[in-house]
Amino acid sequence: MLIVVPNCQGRVSPVFDVAARLFVVRLENGVELGRREVVLFEKQPDGIVRSLIELGVEVLICAGISQELQGALEKAGIRVLAQVCGEIELVLAAYKTNRLKNPEFVMPGCCGRGCDGRGRRPQRRRARRSHHLRY
Repeated sequence: MLIVVPNCQGRVSPVFDVAARLFVVRLENGVELGRREVVLFEKQPDGIVRSLIELGVEVLICAGISQELQGALEKAGIRVLAQVCGEIELVLAAYKTNRLKNPEFVMPGCCGRGCDGRGRRPQRRRARRSHHLRY
């Protein structure tokens, strides 16, 4: 399994859409088989998706990500684990042991505080307003 984490000085980049460096890790049954850093030159959502597909990415662990890009990645079969923050080494260790939902890895103000677990706020239904005035 190939996992990608956007890298900003050893931490998960705050916004994936504009990340330039990706930390790529190959895992097999929770054991790391290799790692490398890749420079991402693409800046448009279609190009980013294409680049990750070409790398063979199966999972993206990131902090903030636009709904457009997240949807495109998921449609391409890439699992997106958004709203994750922290040092990359700690985040990878947490992923390997299924602890990414622990509070120290959750971006402040999200997931558990109104998000749907994928980093997006659920759609709220708006109350219908009556067009008739009542007196």
